Amino acid sequence: MANLEESFPRGGTRKPHKSEKSSQQVVEQDNLFDVSTEEGPIKRKKSQKGPAKTKKLKIEKRKSIKSMKEKFEILSLESLCEGMRILGCVKEVNELELVVSLPNGLQGFVQVTEVCDAYTQKLNEQVAQEEPLEDLLRLPELFSPGMLVRCVVSSLDVTESGKKSVKLSVNPKRVNKVLSAEALRPGMLLTGTVSSLEDHGYLVDIGVGGTRAFLSLQKAQEYIRQKNKGAKFKVGQYLTCLVEEVKSNGGVVGLSVEHSEVSSAFATEEQGWNLNNLLPGLLVKAQVQKVTQFGLQLNFLTFFTGLVDFMHLEPKKMGSYSSNQTVKACILCVHPRTRVVRLSLRPIFLHPGRPLTRISYQQLGAVLDNVPVQGFFKNAGAIFRLKDGVLAYARVSHLSNSKKAFNAEAFKPGSTHKCRIIDYSQMDELALLSLRKSIITAPFLRYHDIKTGTVVKGTVLAIKPFGILVKVGEQMKGLVPSMHLADVMMKNPEKKYSPGDEVKCRVLLCEPEAKKLIMTLKKTLVTSKLPAITCYEDAKPGLQTHGVIIRVRDYGCIVKFYNGVQGLVPKHELSTQHIPDPEKVFYTGQVVKVAVLSCEPSKERMLLSFRLLSDSEPKEESVENSQKKARAVNIGQLVDVKVLEKTKTGLEVAILPHNIPAFLPTPHLSDHVANGPLLHHWLQTGDTLHRVLCLSQSERHVLLCRKPALVSTVEGGQDPKSLSEIQPGMLLIGFVKCIKEYGVFVQFPSGLSGLSPKAIMSDKFVTTPSEHFVEGQTVVAKVTNVDESKQRMLLSLRLSDCSLGDSASTSFLLLCQCLEELQGIRSLMSNQDSVLIQTLADMTPGMVLDAMVQEVLEDGSVVFSVDPVPDLVLRASKYHRAGQEVEPGQKKKVVVLHVDMLKLEVHVSLHQDLMNRKSQKLRKSSRHQGIVQHLEESFAVASLVETGHLVAFSLISHLNDTFHFDSEKLRVGQGVCLTLKTTEPGVTGLILAVEGPASKRTRMPARRDSETVDDKGEEEEKEEEEEEEEDLTVKSKKRHSLAIGDKVTGTIKSVKATHVVVALADGFVGCIHASRILDDVPVGTSPTATLKVGKKVTARVIGGRDVKTSKFLPISHPRFVLTILELSVRPSELKGSYHALNTHSVSPVEKIQQYQAGQTVTCFFKKYNVMKKWLEVDIGPDIRGRIPLLLTSLSFKVLKHPDKKFQIGQAIKATVVDPDVPRAFLCLSLIGPYRLEEGEVAMGRVMKVVPNRGLTVSFPFGKIGKVSIFHLSDSYSETPLEDFCPQKIVRCYVLSTAHHVLALSLRSSRTNRETKNRIEDPEVNSIEDVKEGQLLRGYVKRVLPSSVIIGLGPSVLGLAKYSHVSECIPPERELYNRCLPEGKLVTAKILCVNPMKNLIELSLLPSDTGRPDVFSPDPEQEERRGGAEGGLKGEKKKSQRRGEEPQLPSQEKEEPRKSQRGGQGKRERQESESRQELVNKRPKKSGSPEDDDSGVEVYYREGKDELEEPKLPPRGKQIKPTEVPRLQLSSGFVWDVGLDSLTPALPLREESSDSEEDEQPPHAKKKKKGKKERELEKQKAEKELSRIEEALMDPGRQPESADDFDRLVLSSPNSSILWLQYMAFHLQATEIEKARAVAERALKTISFREEQEKLNVWVALLNLENMYGSQESLTKVFERAVQYNEPLKVFLHLADIYTKSDKFKEAGELYNRMLKRFRQEKAVWIKYGAFVLGRSQAGASHRVLQRALECLPAKEHVDVIVKFAQLEFQLGDAERAKAIFENTLSTYPKRTDVWSVYIDMTIKHGSQKAVRDIFERVIHLSLAPKRMKFFFKRYLDYEKQHGTEKDVQAVKAKALEYVEAKSSALED
Repeated sequence: MANLEESFPRGGTRKPHKSEKSSQQVVEQDNLFDVSTEEGPIKRKKSQKGPAKTKKLKIEKRKSIKSMKEKFEILSLESLCEGMRILGCVKEVNELELVVSLPNGLQGFVQVTEVCDAYTQKLNEQVAQEEPLEDLLRLPELFSPGMLVRCVVSSLDVTESGKKSVKLSVNPKRVNKVLSAEALRPGMLLTGTVSSLEDHGYLVDIGVGGTRAFLSLQKAQEYIRQKNKGAKFKVGQYLTCLVEEVKSNGGVVGLSVEHSEVSSAFATEEQGWNLNNLLPGLLVKAQVQKVTQFGLQLNFLTFFTGLVDFMHLEPKKMGSYSSNQTVKACILCVHPRTRVVRLSLRPIFLHPGRPLTRISYQQLGAVLDNVPVQGFFKNAGAIFRLKDGVLAYARVSHLSNSKKAFNAEAFKPGSTHKCRIIDYSQMDELALLSLRKSIITAPFLRYHDIKTGTVVKGTVLAIKPFGILVKVGEQMKGLVPSMHLADVMMKNPEKKYSPGDEVKCRVLLCEPEAKKLIMTLKKTLVTSKLPAITCYEDAKPGLQTHGVIIRVRDYGCIVKFYNGVQGLVPKHELSTQHIPDPEKVFYTGQVVKVAVLSCEPSKERMLLSFRLLSDSEPKEESVENSQKKARAVNIGQLVDVKVLEKTKTGLEVAILPHNIPAFLPTPHLSDHVANGPLLHHWLQTGDTLHRVLCLSQSERHVLLCRKPALVSTVEGGQDPKSLSEIQPGMLLIGFVKCIKEYGVFVQFPSGLSGLSPKAIMSDKFVTTPSEHFVEGQTVVAKVTNVDESKQRMLLSLRLSDCSLGDSASTSFLLLCQCLEELQGIRSLMSNQDSVLIQTLADMTPGMVLDAMVQEVLEDGSVVFSVDPVPDLVLRASKYHRAGQEVEPGQKKKVVVLHVDMLKLEVHVSLHQDLMNRKSQKLRKSSRHQGIVQHLEESFAVASLVETGHLVAFSLISHLNDTFHFDSEKLRVGQGVCLTLKTTEPGVTGLILAVEGPASKRTRMPARRDSETVDDKGEEEEKEEEEEEEEDLTVKSKKRHSLAIGDKVTGTIKSVKATHVVVALADGFVGCIHASRILDDVPVGTSPTATLKVGKKVTARVIGGRDVKTSKFLPISHPRFVLTILELSVRPSELKGSYHALNTHSVSPVEKIQQYQAGQTVTCFFKKYNVMKKWLEVDIGPDIRGRIPLLLTSLSFKVLKHPDKKFQIGQAIKATVVDPDVPRAFLCLSLIGPYRLEEGEVAMGRVMKVVPNRGLTVSFPFGKIGKVSIFHLSDSYSETPLEDFCPQKIVRCYVLSTAHHVLALSLRSSRTNRETKNRIEDPEVNSIEDVKEGQLLRGYVKRVLPSSVIIGLGPSVLGLAKYSHVSECIPPERELYNRCLPEGKLVTAKILCVNPMKNLIELSLLPSDTGRPDVFSPDPEQEERRGGAEGGLKGEKKKSQRRGEEPQLPSQEKEEPRKSQRGGQGKRERQESESRQELVNKRPKKSGSPEDDDSGVEVYYREGKDELEEPKLPPRGKQIKPTEVPRLQLSSGFVWDVGLDSLTPALPLREESSDSEEDEQPPHAKKKKKGKKERELEKQKAEKELSRIEEALMDPGRQPESADDFDRLVLSSPNSSILWLQYMAFHLQATEIEKARAVAERALKTISFREEQEKLNVWVALLNLENMYGSQESLTKVFERAVQYNEPLKVFLHLADIYTKSDKFKEAGELYNRMLKRFRQEKAVWIKYGAFVLGRSQAGASHRVLQRALECLPAKEHVDVIVKFAQLEFQLGDAERAKAIFENTLSTYPKRTDVWSVYIDMTIKHGSQKAVRDIFERVIHLSLAPKRMKFFFKRYLDYEKQHGTEKDVQAVKAKALEYVEAKSSALED
């Protein structure tokens, strides 16, 4: 680099040695680093020398510069050699090789076989078995761009074109070949690859012979969680490890991969490094030995010298290095022959284990003009400086078009050139340039630049059997498949094309990542002017384009376009003429012109046609056509039509008078969905329909509509004809055209249509749109958005948006319309000839008929017939049978409720109150109570309670109101509130009404044959039981002949946790409850586990359970013969007496009364009810029990997770508790009799926290207790109630039961007698517990005019006179209130005890207590004052009169530091705490400007001391804003960034004395001061100024104002924590805009390299907008965040923010966007699955899984399925999770990882039997011995923990049997 001008400064100004003078002369050349040196004096010295000496010096200088330049010559391909160890960065990862960036702009390649030996062996296995191995990761999964790797040059090859190619290896055996086992030392930083997974960790191949390196699971856990996304290491995974321990002289090595240890590891002399074994990537501490113009020479590890070229200096420090300066350096490479070591000082290499963040350059491909040369290197290349000051590098080969044309003189520093950015060197953080004209003028530089559909020019490279290879750029080539060589198929392409030919192609497909480029030479496609279809969204109906036929089938042709888009041309669209055999007409590869008929991008489906619409109509038209045109129907016209024919989907009609054919679909016959099919059924051929609307018209098709709502809209002219007439906010009436997963398309009469997305389709949560709307349904839509350019609009169908006025009047209007249509159908029926139909048409609700019973059905309903019309069917449901006993042939009077005109049935009722109607006069608009008698789809029939009249009311209040949750639906028998709209039954036979509010609905009356249940939970439990016992349901109507007491034999069909199902003879089913298996059940066991499936058992029938009611019926009951039999296999019941079950005649309450309080029973655990917080158990088949959570244990661990303690079906011994409440279940306890007597210990739940008083605690059965503040702990604290919150469970000791409110204690000395902890604060329950001279702690109760009251116990108070409170001159009482607020903890000495007067006198003086004075924060203050006694006396008195303390500049600063170090005793810590507490409670005057922005001091302490919170103020005093701790936002602001990572700061000092002086009253300053006083004041002011300066310089100082924060963020601009604190500071003052401004500043200030820090600020800003902003502002921030960050991370953060803030709707919408955008990311599917399951939508999660499997590649399927199964276990249905696991394992039986997860989940959530079943299956699999060993060991560990000794021995025996079988197989 001879042309460079100056050198680095040497540092310092020492006088140069004679020998150095020659090298110190300045060289007049361009300087690379712009370092200025003083040239003047040196030049003067030169001029004084003689000419001969000057010449000699110049020659010497040139030689030294030349040698120095050669020494610092940067790396080139020529300087590399085999065996050279070098540090590289992964640039690209392909399936079979890695592209690695090397220093100085070089790059190399690592073959897939050069990763490690274990990985190569796995690859060979995969090739041998010809199918992928499950545990073998692909190269892109092992390595990622940016990862630093240690390489060794394995070979330097020359390619066909004559270029050198560097082959590298990352195999540890080659990289670490230079190390031996003996040379290994703790602290060494090595790289290795995972070679195998063991039980407790991983074996890592570090490439050192004779050494086994082991990485324990514990050491790997953090790395796996943070960097490996929780996935275990796999074979071949590349790790940077630290040697932690070396055993057996290097034979065994322990490794660590913890980030903190690896990133701080330095190579030291103790580790024994030498030039033979020095490795790249090691960090060393080095000293600058020499600073030259070409780089630095460093000295490191004492003996070694290394070089740093100018590319690897730290950019910020360039030009500031000096000799002997200490620097951190990273070894880049070691030359094996010359032993030259090259190092780097760039910060990116100084953190081992951390990948490089910047891996690409944003201006890649840009052509730049006039770029100046900065320096030239003969063998390597040239350095250029870009416009923004950034350096760029061009290799020698890229400086000219050819070697011959190269001229070194053209690259003198300062000369300018035109160049193009072609690449980016990650290792040098430099852009790489090229000056070649061919590259500068090339239209495409990378595959990324080529877009599908573009026409490109290329050169034929080679002709292959599969096609032609074409070169399209410098390093890019593409393939033209043989099918695309010409418009026709070519047999001999070599005749037309030859290598070197210039060709013009069109790009069919370009995949930059895979470097895949497919092109076509078909002339029609290349020259086509028609639009190209590159994605399914481009395919708009009607679009015409060119495509290629790729398959011809008998059903049609498949045509392919660009980017793999293809569509189907059905057979009928191939031609206007019928083509019987398409294969004879069309051929593969044929270019065709097609028209798009329809396209569904979501399903990737497209329908095409070859029948293209001609551009111009034939000139000659027939007379018939002209007549048709004249008679054409206009869209929106009202016409009369005649029915011609009925089809399945509608009516074929003729438009009168010209008989134009048209079609009227069934849904368009009515506005009411249910009435459409009725009208379709009863309209006959020849019927005429009036006022029918023409919706659309095509050449052969006119579509009609008869919906009254649409007809009236068109008549009223309220239907916009074009999109320009539509404005957001308009309400339009239309119909549902089609329903998609993402929303509903609505069409309007004029033909315009819009989309209503799922999000605004309904006010209710929409899972599936088809559940809410049906095609053809009439809807009202509100326009929300209009896009005229795209001819689109968005609509809302929410009821809240589309209200048409009062819901009652709309509801009544819809009812009238519906009944009017039904009446019209009746008139159509009356025209029929059939007597039956005419009779039905004449029947109206309310008619009373004489009917004969025909049949009584199984479901309890009755079928009747009427004499004159024998075919007429009348049906009364079980409810309408009214409990009457009826028999066939019996005559009954019935009331007609409704006539079903489709099924030709009449619904009737036997209820007497409906027949005997009272003749009471009804008033219009009067309110009445009604009972629902019959339900139709859109209306209901009810009867008035008072009169028995039948009333109809609408079930829908709006056209869009068609979806109701089950909880909203009415049921027959339910009570409703009705407002009458008519008073007399009209032709319909019904009075019309509207329903009142749903809140006035009453529940159905209890069924007569069921027991009374105590709450909703019972019904839910029954439903669950029915689901559980599906296999018990007898579908057949067989009747058994067994009686209670009979013995039966059967085979066990299935074994559940709580019961066993038995298959009996003749297909009957029986059930054995867990309590009916053994006479004596051992506690903790599951009796059902003793029975196996398939075993034959003999049992006794002890009851029969009704299938519907689940009641045990007596044998005399008529339905007993249809029951499921309850059996018993208890030996005692088989031999002797048995207990029969009967819950039909005996109520559960009676059964439970047989148990006495205190009685012990055996019960069986069923489930833990999380909502109700109780355990549900069964005592017997007919008796249930509940154990409240607080009665299950006295252990907090059990109460936290009760479901882990108990297994389903497990036998538990419990005690009956008698709460004197009649219940349908038995209340039990697991902690013995529950009496809450004095001395008892019990668990309670905190109800209320009363400040400065204590707690209110609740117990089961309504008992309440109180805990005094003195009984919370054995050691009082400043904030005794901070650890308690409502609902927290506490262990209590009952002190007294004298009152209805119990007195309790939480002291551990009471609740846990076994613990012998020291009682720091003894109980003081009476005056007798207090002795004179005793030191006690207590809480301040209140301050009186002359004394302070201090509480010493719950009922013991002490009095401290003012004279015994402080040694200071008595201050004002206000200061007492401030310094001794209510609840403050103080230490007092007992001066006097007077039991007679019930008086205790106390002293708080330091001389008595040994504690600091309550008003003097530091005793050393007095000493400091002593030095200037005379001058300060007056001031001291003044300040004491005001109740203020003079300042403590430095001494106070030291005290808290001492306590922080933790080196002092407890006493010192307490003193410093109390002093600090006083500082925090300093009086603030509201008027002072300092107070406005000061805030309360919040600081962190090390050790046990936590963040101090301000104490509660005295009652009646308002809390100032400054007393709220900063960063603790009451509104729940979440930053998603942990503040616990902040450095602990010291407690803040007191305010400056300046502010105190400002606060003095004016009269205090009037007194003239003496000279001495003024001098003292001056000294004091100077000291204060220096103290303030020190405080500002203190790094641990906590910020108090915006200025403080500004200073902090200036010093650490990249710290997101500081910026977030700054934002929180403004938010605390509710200054939202300022907080936003801070966030924006942060985003501009933080370096672009700090991606995570920036992301933290974006997340905080999203949180802020979510909490305080609008939806628009949040959307804007989100869109910006997506642009500037990795989009997926931002999406996931926002989804979490929505979920945490309960915005489930927005979260759902966002997830839907993510699923479209990141459909290939399995993390998104898993997160969405968890979100859906978290909202208890099991069905939706199933659909999510299905969609995930459709979108994700096959290799991800098993992982995703397993993850969803885990989510089901944790959040959903365990049975469904098991089914998923079973299904997966049936497909992949050898996936041991899936087995392992299944076992874990079953242990956590399933029964012991289920776990054992899985273990039994696994140990019989055919797996590798290592895997089998793992499962046997797990099985053994499980049995040791949960089983008996017998079970453990059984597992050992099975393991032994397996080993023997394996060994014998090997011998054979």
